[in-house]
Amino acid sequence: MKAFQHDIILASKSPRRSELLSNSGFEFIIKTKEVEEDYPSDMDIYAVPEFLANKKANASLSLIEGEQILITADTVVIFEDQIFGKPTNEQDAFEMLKSLSSNKHTVVTGVSVRSHKKSLSFSDESSVFIANLTDQEIRYYVQKYQPYDKAGSYAIQEWIGLCKIEKIIGSYSNIMGLPMQRLYPILQSF
Repeated sequence: MKAFQHDIILASKSPRRSELLSNSGFEFIIKTKEVEEDYPSDMDIYAVPEFLANKKANASLSLIEGEQILITADTVVIFEDQIFGKPTNEQDAFEMLKSLSSNKHTVVTGVSVRSHKKSLSFSDESSVFIANLTDQEIRYYVQKYQPYDKAGSYAIQEWIGLCKIEKIIGSYSNIMGLPMQRLYPILQSF
């Protein structure tokens, strides 16, 4: 059953976003444009993901044909008033995970939904509590899962999520990169 009557463009290379959209009953195509993920240095860090989602949407408007709907998103991990983006190397990933160990952090995903007639954006927040991670566990995770394309150096659906997440407050799909509980009714309204 097709849950949606319009064609959807997902402007994201994230396999997790594709999985979430597909598992929610939507058919879509993937088209992307390269966009520099920079933002004003004085911007409230909780506003950054929605700003970047809109920036990606503005750069990708030419991908929309006819009645198609464009979805763009950006996810960040925030810990102690700092954005933890994607790690640049193994050491960076190790240090991020060492910081997140035995602590609570916030995952914020910004989403933009566009058509030629309508535009809407929002962000969603989830709190994640990670248990203690030993140096050996962090090295194991980084070497086995290579989390270089993941904000905060981890994916909730992998080993850390299965074995080391003590509690989540908010949406699980938001932590994966697309808050479907908010996106689903928005897509229906388009």
